[in-house]
Amino acid sequence: MPLKEQVNLMNRWYHITNKYVAQYGARYLHENRTGGQLTKLPDPYQIKFRTNRVEGYTKQAYIIDPDKVESAALILSGSYHEQQSMYDRTPYNVYQNNVYASLLYEKEFTPMHSLSTGLSLNYDGFNENLVQSAQRQLYDRTEVVPGAYVQYTLNLNDKLILLTGIRADYSSLYDFFVTPRVHLKYNPTEWLHVRASAGKGFRTPNVLAENNYLLSSSRKMKIADNLDQEEAWNTGVNLSFYIPLFGKELTLNGEWYYTNFLKQVVVDMDSDPHAVRFYNLAGKSYSNSYQVEATYPFFRGFTLTAAYRYTDAQTDYNTAEGLKRLKKPLLNDYKGLITASYQTPLKKWQFDLTGQFNGGGRMPTPDKASPLWNNTFESHQVWNAQVTKYFRKWSVYVGSENMFNYTQPNPVIDAATPRSGNFDGTMVWGPVHGRKIYIGLRFNIQRL
Repeated sequence: MPLKEQVNLMNRWYHITNKYVAQYGARYLHENRTGGQLTKLPDPYQIKFRTNRVEGYTKQAYIIDPDKVESAALILSGSYHEQQSMYDRTPYNVYQNNVYASLLYEKEFTPMHSLSTGLSLNYDGFNENLVQSAQRQLYDRTEVVPGAYVQYTLNLNDKLILLTGIRADYSSLYDFFVTPRVHLKYNPTEWLHVRASAGKGFRTPNVLAENNYLLSSSRKMKIADNLDQEEAWNTGVNLSFYIPLFGKELTLNGEWYYTNFLKQVVVDMDSDPHAVRFYNLAGKSYSNSYQVEATYPFFRGFTLTAAYRYTDAQTDYNTAEGLKRLKKPLLNDYKGLITASYQTPLKKWQFDLTGQFNGGGRMPTPDKASPLWNNTFESHQVWNAQVTKYFRKWSVYVGSENMFNYTQPNPVIDAATPRSGNFDGTMVWGPVHGRKIYIGLRFNIQRL
């Protein structure tokens, strides 16, 4: 468990009149974090982070016509983020400047028809460098993205709500792109609500910043040139049932979401067990996710919730034999959840129990000559519990996380020799910390 020290400062100011609302805010974050071997060793393997972040923002809104819900707003924000890190003897530093501006206008023509439109501008400046094998690699870039959007909402007495929108942006790195979307909400009866959505999404990949945890291994980072902007279609359906049952209400939710990547940066940990490769998708990549959830209050004060999610995420990887479709590594095939909560009639005591059920999955392909991990990982459970005693203005609680003390065996590959070519601290698929027992006190202050 890393040692860390952190300072967070934040302040907000408000100014409100009949038709004008203004908000201002500023935040500051400072953090030092150290993980790895204990310092009592002669030359310990350690990972160190030093992070500083400063940001400020303002939101200005003017209500033009309160009867027609007509208003205009301006949002401005800026931030500076720096992270200096050392993965044993591998320095990785990143500095980011961001400026964002957005001008918004919305109007409700009738209770049935409303329109929202706006302009935006986003500036990202990255100064990023990584030292591998005594070579300093620079990944600096600057991206400016101006854009505009329009959004129309049709509301038929809150029974059918249709939202359609489209935005157009121009990236100084990736040229012009258009993002459409549509959302539908339909309530045919009081006990059934239907939601559906479809749309396109674009994303600028930040390869090192998003995958810097892979540096806690002996793998070499091999990043292809001219990586594409990621592009995907997203679709989904959600059904909610509210069923009267034995004088109470059973809530059932079912949902399906599908993402089809047209362009994607592939993170390949399979083609070489001693490297991780980043390159543009050459075949197909998709993610299918199904989830069901049920909640029922069995008797006064006691509620039980159960949920299950199945995920099928597969990508075509480049291999010496050609494209090979594999499941995403280190991703659970399924996840289950059970939560039980009971509060005594006088609300003096509360008991909570949570069970997490994690399915197995695929590991990155090990070295065929000397495999140091299995091809798959096992399913496992984690249970948490808490008891709370309430008093008039304060409460005390005691609980346990991972109370059956389940941990992944050997989560760090070749931990005894962390500077060897086989060392890898990223093959983590389960808990690495055992049972935790805690106690706390909470004091409630009434809002003025």
